[in-house]
Amino acid sequence: MIDMELLSVIRRWHCRDHLPIREIERRTGLSRNTIRKYLRAQSIEPRFQVPERPSRLDPFADRLRGWLVLEAARSRKNRRTARRLHEDLVALGYDGSYGRVAAFIRQWKHEQRQARQTTGRGVFVPLCFQPGEAFQFDWGEDWAVIAGHRVKLQVAHTKLSFSRAFILRAYPLQTHEMLFDALTEAFRVLGGVPRRGIFDNMKTAVDRIGSGKARQVNLRFMALASHYLFEATFCNPAAGWEKGQIEKTVQDARRQIWQDLPAFPDLGALNAWLEARCLDCWERLQHAELPHSVSEVHASERPYLMIPGRPFDGFVEQTKRVSPTCLIQFEGNRYSVPASFANRPVSLRVYPDKLRIIAEGQVLCVHDRIITRSHGVPGRTVYDWRHYLAVIQRKPGALRNGAPFTELPAAFRTLQDQLLRRPGGDREMAEILALVLQHDEQAVLCAVELALEDGVATKTHVLNTLHRLIDAKRTVVPRLDAPQALVLEHEPCADTGRYDILRRDSRHAS
Repeated sequence: MIDMELLSVIRRWHCRDHLPIREIERRTGLSRNTIRKYLRAQSIEPRFQVPERPSRLDPFADRLRGWLVLEAARSRKNRRTARRLHEDLVALGYDGSYGRVAAFIRQWKHEQRQARQTTGRGVFVPLCFQPGEAFQFDWGEDWAVIAGHRVKLQVAHTKLSFSRAFILRAYPLQTHEMLFDALTEAFRVLGGVPRRGIFDNMKTAVDRIGSGKARQVNLRFMALASHYLFEATFCNPAAGWEKGQIEKTVQDARRQIWQDLPAFPDLGALNAWLEARCLDCWERLQHAELPHSVSEVHASERPYLMIPGRPFDGFVEQTKRVSPTCLIQFEGNRYSVPASFANRPVSLRVYPDKLRIIAEGQVLCVHDRIITRSHGVPGRTVYDWRHYLAVIQRKPGALRNGAPFTELPAAFRTLQDQLLRRPGGDREMAEILALVLQHDEQAVLCAVELALEDGVATKTHVLNTLHRLIDAKRTVVPRLDAPQALVLEHEPCADTGRYDILRRDSRHAS
């Protein structure tokens, strides 16, 4: 078969230069029959028609096609390979080559791919939303420099379907409490809550996917939707086009926002920067369908949004048992609990950045949450020395090597070093630390600092100083304007006769 360039030259020689076919034959080396065939057909591009030839696979084509349909419905790991299908055909009497079977399978897959592109999944319907009707949510991944370290972050994207106003917020993990905080902050920035939310089947919202649209929704996520009064809609599995707006936002955000990302001291500074950047993008970006900016369309949509009330308390609750060392464990790290709850169950409420420990209807303590993504790194232990004050009243010797007491304020550590040098100093130090349970910690610390300045590091002196500090705070004495010199106004009269009364009185006789 000749190529298109040669065919073009032959057509110009014959039709334009009127060269005879014999001369074209001499110049190209092609046969006159071949030249006449292309000229008579008036072809402008060469085509080669493959003749229909019978194949040894034809009697087995229907069976092989049925096998391929069954294999496509199986999981990828359980499908038979082309080599295995060839062996099964050979067992049925096929005596052809493996290459013919492989070519049949490639052609079948190509036809299936074309069918998907022209019908079903390959064809979409444009979506249209009314003001305040819906919002879309999705997670993305990006990198940022936090406190000098490059870390991978999970970015929550929330977007109003009508105005296309969007907000980004970064978190270290994709967990329930992170999702609740992301939606709460998004509704604050967007100015209200639409009637419907469109999500994919993320594990933080859907516990199990049923047939069709049936979903077993997480109870805490249902509580969030009930609090903000929106209807949660979940897409079909692997059908990202059902929330195509937010899918595009995840891609565009890397170019519009994350490309010029500076370094930040902490995650809070990053999220404040992201919020400012999103608001700036609203002003600059043109709406995809309306002749206004995103900010202007969002201003017209805000009256259709429901103003949210109090923020949702987005915690995840777990039950923990306090160890004999007054610690609970969470995510590989340990946190201290007041000693009165040792060996007892407590409730742990997990927030994105805090851990609240609840028992008997009250908050026992609050710790900053530690999130580490490095594997093989031992967990950390967070102590609060105040939680162990009740223990050292019974075991004052634990002050010498107690791990929680390495974090005492500097004045307490200095006093401890001096008291532990003398007999009974450990118990005296334990009694001084116990003053924190009854008085303000800063007042006790100030009393210890004053006692150290006076050079009298004893419990008695600390108590005396503390009471003077407390009394000085509580007592308000009016200022007296006393004269420079005192004057006696009523001078007493000297009367020695008064003593005679005592001498005559028999009751005073010895």
